[in-house]
Amino acid sequence: MEKGNVVSLEDRIPKLKQQRRKKANRRLIVLLLLFFSMIVFVIYFQSPLSRVKEISISGNQTYTTKELIAVSGLSKKTNIWKVDKGAIEGRLKELPEISGAEIKTRLPNTVDIKVAEHNRIAYIAKEKSFLPVLENGMILSKQEITDIPVNAPLLLGFKEGDVLLEMIDSLESLPKEVLNAISEIHYSPKETDEYHITLYMNDGFEVSATLRSFSEKMAHYPSIISQLDPGVSGVIDLEVGSYFKAYGPEGDDSRGEEEEEEGER
Repeated sequence: MEKGNVVSLEDRIPKLKQQRRKKANRRLIVLLLLFFSMIVFVIYFQSPLSRVKEISISGNQTYTTKELIAVSGLSKKTNIWKVDKGAIEGRLKELPEISGAEIKTRLPNTVDIKVAEHNRIAYIAKEKSFLPVLENGMILSKQEITDIPVNAPLLLGFKEGDVLLEMIDSLESLPKEVLNAISEIHYSPKETDEYHITLYMNDGFEVSATLRSFSEKMAHYPSIISQLDPGVSGVIDLEVGSYFKAYGPEGDDSRGEEEEEEGER
């Protein structure tokens, strides 16, 4: 039998001690790194470096950046780690024109706020001022403007409720070119139709309609007026079918029938 190499226990002891020393050193290094990392984090958490330095606002048109920052409750004293995104979103959505908000934090000290606003779909006349009407049917009674709105129809005789909501839904479904052609919409209910409305267009025509079929028929307005003499003003009746009645000294009808197929296109 071939005699193998024999290592004595005395020779192995120094190697074992060296291995144990290396393991102990590695553990110590790891513990020291963790310890110093905690110290650095605590110092950073308590220092001005962890406070909000920049607040970015986007998506706002109605409210200024300064107004939204004030409502959010954020300031340069706010700790970036203590930013309550849910609470900030809730405060912003309490504003009547804010439909949603998204809050993000970016280290080391930046907060990004992106808001979504309800569209102003129309305006309601109130004495000598005008109140914005939002797409959700809310009338902003505290945001009166004195200049005649040119970017949305003017509503007269409407109040908050089902009729106004249906009016807004109808306006939202109209093509933009048709919506921009409307100057005024008067709520003019009849005994036979509580949803009757009268429109005055920017091109001089008057439209008599019912909200029950308004959006469907009004979508064809450009096609209807293309068949009429632009020099003859009158009423386009969209209540039943569609026909034109010219203004005249005796109210004579001058009917250019827009057949039922016009409303079915």
